Amino acid sequence: MHLGNVLDLSRAQFAMTAIFHIMWPILTISLSAFLVLVELLWLRSGKVGYYRHARFWSKLLVLNFAVGVVSGIPMEFQFGTNWAGFSRYSGQFFGNILGFEGAMAFMLEAGFIGVMLLGWGRVPRAVHLFATSMVALGSSISAFWIMVANSWMQTPASVTVENGKIIVTDYAAAIFNPDMVWGVTHMWVAAIETGMFVIAGISAWNLFKQRNPEFFARSFKIALLVLVFVAPLQIWLGDSSGGSVFASQPAKGAAIEGHWITNKPGTAASWSLLAWPDKQAQRNDWSIEVPGMLSVLATHTLDGTVKGLTDFPPADQPPMLPLLYYAFRVMAGIGFAFMVLAFWTAYVLRKTRGNLEQLLAQRKLLLAWVLCIPLPYVAVEAGWIVREVGRQPWVVYGLLRTKDAVSTVAASSVTLSMAMFFAFYVVLLGTFFVLARNWLRAGPDLTLNPPAPLEAERAAAVSEY
Repeated sequence: MHLGNVLDLSRAQFAMTAIFHIMWPILTISLSAFLVLVELLWLRSGKVGYYRHARFWSKLLVLNFAVGVVSGIPMEFQFGTNWAGFSRYSGQFFGNILGFEGAMAFMLEAGFIGVMLLGWGRVPRAVHLFATSMVALGSSISAFWIMVANSWMQTPASVTVENGKIIVTDYAAAIFNPDMVWGVTHMWVAAIETGMFVIAGISAWNLFKQRNPEFFARSFKIALLVLVFVAPLQIWLGDSSGGSVFASQPAKGAAIEGHWITNKPGTAASWSLLAWPDKQAQRNDWSIEVPGMLSVLATHTLDGTVKGLTDFPPADQPPMLPLLYYAFRVMAGIGFAFMVLAFWTAYVLRKTRGNLEQLLAQRKLLLAWVLCIPLPYVAVEAGWIVREVGRQPWVVYGLLRTKDAVSTVAASSVTLSMAMFFAFYVVLLGTFFVLARNWLRAGPDLTLNPPAPLEAERAAAVSEY
């Protein structure tokens, strides 16, 4: 057995399962928050339209939640099957955090999602709102603990190593490690942004086709209102997260910017707008640079020192530099494009003063929103490539190398399991799209009316008795 083959195959398998799985929790987080919002609007205003939105979009949430649960199981099993060295080394912290996620988050979601879906008219309205809120809270708590675990892998804190295993010296400090705040918030806001673009894009498609325009104009405007605030917030969080990377993971920061030579004191580091990093040659094959800009971006000063990749041995430099470099630019470019689209659409709607006919006439704008539906997923996947590939060659940054974390298994076993996972995910994805297409074609039920409040029914029954 060749360890290099097993390492590469295990990394490829985990990358495949993680890339597939991450698509579903991010939509669950945002859709559940959207459902809480429209249900609150219904209870406050009494407008039946908000109730119909809650019923319509909840079907997509449940379908998405089911795929997320099923697709996440193979990914977590790999910590025992493919990454036994990592599990033995960091189990005291990492295993506990995953246990917290299962006990606090998944159980909360699973326990209340049935009430949310089937409880209409069976439980009081306040109880139903509580159930929806618990689903939303559970999905966000899940994101919190997963990102805590991953952030600790990026910037491990408050642990010592004894007999080849980590010992946690301060759980609070380990949880609130240097990357945690930026990692959690950046990911959570990315999830909200993804869901709002999905809702707005699906609504825009129906507006483009002029199907139930009054219904979908409402969901489009709600999603747009959220995005006007979220899109610029995400850019700020990304910038702040990037500053944290340069401070705590300088090799990753240099890699995502193709920065090789540390700038001298009193001089500014140039930023490569586009380049082709060459790890073997330890330089960029070509580069289009903006003088002095990297110091501003990385340190928020005019002449801050930015470490270059040549300050680190090649063995400690991240691999696949072109992938890392351009994944970062794809993520950032999509983020800025989203902000421009959200602001431009808000400007157009303000000019039309909310007139539905004038909104339907903005066909190119609506089509732009439809075409944007896959882009938040592309941005999230690119962001995870930056986060995970950039941490290499460490699985726990500065403490445990990835080659020391892999299990001693046959390469053929990893290949076979990866092929099985791939086939399973293809079937799962195909099933989701078939069911989602049927849901979309059926559209909202505009004859649906809210059930009578249980309190009123009980009062009537008592008076009749």
